[in-house]
Amino acid sequence: MQWVKVLGGVVGAAALLGLGIIVGHFAIPKGADSPAPSASASQDLDLEILKTVIEQLDANRIRENLRELSKEPHLATSPRDEALVQLLLQRWQDPESGLDSARTTEYEVLLSFPSEEQPNRVDVVNSTGAILFSCRHSEENLTGEQGGPNVVPPYAAYAPPGTPQGPLVYANQGSEEDFKELQNKGVKLQDSIVLTRYGGVGRGAKAVNAAKYGVIGVLVYTDPKDINDGKSLPNETFPHSWCLPPSGVERGSYFEYFGDPLTPYLPAMPSSFRLNSDNASGFPPIPIQPIGFEDAQVLLCNLGGNLAPADWQGGLGCDYNLGPGFRSNGTFPEDSQVNVSVHNRLELRNSSNVLGIIRGAVEPDRYVLYGNHRDSWVHGAVDPSTGTAVLLELSRVLGTLLKKGTWRPRRSIVFASWGAEEFGLIGSTEFTEEFFSKLQERAVAYINVDISVFANATLRVQGTPPIQSVVFSAAKQISAPGSSGLSIYDNWIRYYNRSSSVYGLVPSVGTLGAGSDYAPFIHFLGISSMDIAYTYDRSKTSARIYPTYHTAFDTFDYVNKFLDPGFTSHQAVARTAGSVLLRLSDSLFLPLNVSDYSETLRSFLQAAENLRVPLEQHNISLGPLVTAVEKFEGAATSLNQRIATLQKGTSDPLQVRMINDQLMLLERTFLNSQAFPEERYYSHVLWAPRTGSVATFPGLSNAYSQAESTGHEPAAWAEVQRQLSIVVAALEGAAATLRPVADL
Repeated sequence: MQWVKVLGGVVGAAALLGLGIIVGHFAIPKGADSPAPSASASQDLDLEILKTVIEQLDANRIRENLRELSKEPHLATSPRDEALVQLLLQRWQDPESGLDSARTTEYEVLLSFPSEEQPNRVDVVNSTGAILFSCRHSEENLTGEQGGPNVVPPYAAYAPPGTPQGPLVYANQGSEEDFKELQNKGVKLQDSIVLTRYGGVGRGAKAVNAAKYGVIGVLVYTDPKDINDGKSLPNETFPHSWCLPPSGVERGSYFEYFGDPLTPYLPAMPSSFRLNSDNASGFPPIPIQPIGFEDAQVLLCNLGGNLAPADWQGGLGCDYNLGPGFRSNGTFPEDSQVNVSVHNRLELRNSSNVLGIIRGAVEPDRYVLYGNHRDSWVHGAVDPSTGTAVLLELSRVLGTLLKKGTWRPRRSIVFASWGAEEFGLIGSTEFTEEFFSKLQERAVAYINVDISVFANATLRVQGTPPIQSVVFSAAKQISAPGSSGLSIYDNWIRYYNRSSSVYGLVPSVGTLGAGSDYAPFIHFLGISSMDIAYTYDRSKTSARIYPTYHTAFDTFDYVNKFLDPGFTSHQAVARTAGSVLLRLSDSLFLPLNVSDYSETLRSFLQAAENLRVPLEQHNISLGPLVTAVEKFEGAATSLNQRIATLQKGTSDPLQVRMINDQLMLLERTFLNSQAFPEERYYSHVLWAPRTGSVATFPGLSNAYSQAESTGHEPAAWAEVQRQLSIVVAALEGAAATLRPVADL
């Protein structure tokens, strides 16, 4: 339509600036005291500003941020957590380095805490009920930081109260397959207590799986084989190394979903409808309690029954038997049982998010979000304070430039410190529920930096495919820590890489599950998202995560001594995330490459092709899926060509705005709220949880696996057809979104 081009050429700049400023005025408050450089509709990324930001990010300041953030335990809604809310507000309101505005939003949410009056207990008792052995109630105070009234004792958040007692059974990782294996071996599970190790499945899933088999209580521990590369002696572990000490216990939430348990899909305001906690779903069905591996060793090494399979063995220095009950020649009488006493309580608490805002100069109604949670289980130096330390330094540098009047981003930047993440991504989820429409209409991308430094070997990025190019561009321009002389990109590719059909050998970018605050943004809102961190060399450790995760040993000195002594990896993350942030907020054209979705779609299609024969036997054709993928690829290629053409000439502001909206909104086209009715918040048809064995589109994979297991059940195969249709519709919608706006 030629008239669209003429109209765009005549009034494009005025329309763009008028729309952006008017909408943005009501969307984000103006800062009266911060001067701004003159705005231009053609404002683009300033490489000198980018260089200045990268150079000014200071490792020592990040170190001091971390020291302050982690000096006391700051469990969600605790006094110290609220003190950190004030610290963030103070920093973001600083007259010399603050932002345009800063505020808090508060939600009334359901949290779970252990009873102070009745501590949780795990005891071995004889036939008369006499206690023969008790697991530790708290971790050993090795550095003077593991004691004190503000250190919450180990517990499983949201585990129900109860005092089950029964014979002990070892159930490996507590997966569905593990319990089937025990059943097949004739191990009696009814009315038993099972001992499981972390890993394999989610925390809460261990209790859900166990309850299906009549188990009445669950214990969970971290095996040194899984976390310490087999090291278990006191002189081999913290404080002598980064390894988990024998008394260390991983705390965590055992709630199945994310968000406030009582207000799904609604922001947890005082006026919101709430479910009755007795009827709310997602809580563990039976009592569950975590213990340290020194106590697990006493239990496991005295267990009777048959020898556990080879791949169930661990690093406690003895053979792992299955049970039930104890062996005849061990420490305890054979008829001894394990008693688990859990006295957790549910409480409504007020939890705060803190938001810091820099208003965009040209497109204030387009938001680039950067966030991390604030709360921790204990001191939380690594998780989450390494991320918050980086957040504070990056916002300081940008705030200083802002206050000097030398820079203002093209688009608005929203910094966020989320509350109550450890209980199930609560603060970020409530935020997405409260501002659902605004964020879907205006959010460009979400950058998550939770644990910024797991270790100091290499960058690790997870994200949706369109963010790959902007992360690669940033990583190529920044030097890696150390003396290698390599860029972060070149160092990264040494550790984690893949062969791309388009680019050749490139660093591997992982996919996003639900492990941090990016989850509601990608799965619920369809906002392009990423998670950025530095991590360890997988060839040197098999640890599933840094060893002191969620324990009282996750302290400032642990980070300073073992993870990143010079804080250069923290600085590298700050520089990488800062560069990505500026590229997204300041670039004239959004640096999101939609064509990078093609490799994912082709991979999923290829896996689906392996199912062609059984699908055709049930009159299900893959033809529409093949066509839909081809349509998407063609539309993405054409869009890239239009962008290249516009970049060569004088860019029409309205045309730029339309192109950017196509790039921004692509991820939303993959949402279907009816695709996964059994899942809460998951609506992205490409990244929902995949339980099926075929590495294709998750809904198709899950439905196919279910149908295959039921044989020729018509309803099951009808669900396969439905899921295939959902994917086809999403891909065709995505292709339509990428085609020229005037092509209706």
